Amino acid sequence: MWNVIGQPGAVELLRHSLESDRLAHAYLFVGQPHVGKTTLATHLAQALNCEQEMPPCGLCTSCLRIAAGKHADVQTIRRLPDTSSGEGVPKKEIAIGQIRELQQAAGLQPYEGRHRVFIIDGAEHLNQESANCLLKTLEEPPAKVLIILLTVNDARLLPTIVSRCQRVELLPVPAQIIEQELIEHWQVEPDKARVLSRLCRGGIGWAVSALLDDKPLQERSLRLAELQGLATASLEQRFDFAARLAAQFNKSRDSVEEILRLWLEWWRDLLLVKEGCAEFITNVDQDVALNQESKDYSLTEIRYFIEAVRAALEQLEQNANPRLVLEVLMLSIPNREEERTKRPSA
Repeated sequence: MWNVIGQPGAVELLRHSLESDRLAHAYLFVGQPHVGKTTLATHLAQALNCEQEMPPCGLCTSCLRIAAGKHADVQTIRRLPDTSSGEGVPKKEIAIGQIRELQQAAGLQPYEGRHRVFIIDGAEHLNQESANCLLKTLEEPPAKVLIILLTVNDARLLPTIVSRCQRVELLPVPAQIIEQELIEHWQVEPDKARVLSRLCRGGIGWAVSALLDDKPLQERSLRLAELQGLATASLEQRFDFAARLAAQFNKSRDSVEEILRLWLEWWRDLLLVKEGCAEFITNVDQDVALNQESKDYSLTEIRYFIEAVRAALEQLEQNANPRLVLEVLMLSIPNREEERTKRPSA
């Protein structure tokens, strides 16, 4: 059973390809974090190796071993932990050695199933060497081998790699569907389901993980507190923050981009509240704070900073100097009204 929530188009495409025996040798699953890329890839691997007539059954030995990550013919390649950092963060890139191991394994016959499946999680982190190495396998794929690349941004991949894969886009899951799933299948209280369904931005995996561990919600609260503190911070304090964020970017660009997307979301909510459209806000658990803070800014200031955050994200994507980009962003943060009133008039 294909248990991928909110992606009927992608599921139907793969199911039809399997039934008609027209499966591509390589797929590129593109979508935001937690939208279901890994789940879809796992189900496809199960379907190829399922022991029952209606794959994937999810219950046979093969399906269970794949779900547990213990099947000899299904491997996931992702960035290795950076042991030198001491923080458990992954390395910046997928190394060429990992892709060479994939090539070696791909040349072998399946051991316990019918097909070998290689899932490259975070394919945008392939470096130039590892990407070129993978390209050779994609150009001459061995029989009974399927390669699935997962990425949040296929623009970071070599065009030659993208052209040799069948692209499958996973769209954000509507909040209404996520809310319903949380209530019906995870027995979540309606109020909490409503909050999580909006905070996850269409990524149901984030909502489910937040049910099991409060850490994502705690991190979000800390990041919002940092943003609100910057509105009343001195220029020196803002630049210190930019320097810390730039250092973090050099270790994990994804985490910094996530912070900026959270800021973008917050200021979008301020704009909606200011315009009298509070029913459409994302941070529904922060409606009181949003209403209060929206009074401290003009529409022009809110729109200006939204554009500033968007520009910063685009510049970081284009590999601009992160510290310079973030310092410019710090200069763009409007001061809150109570701070402006403290200043002597010109």
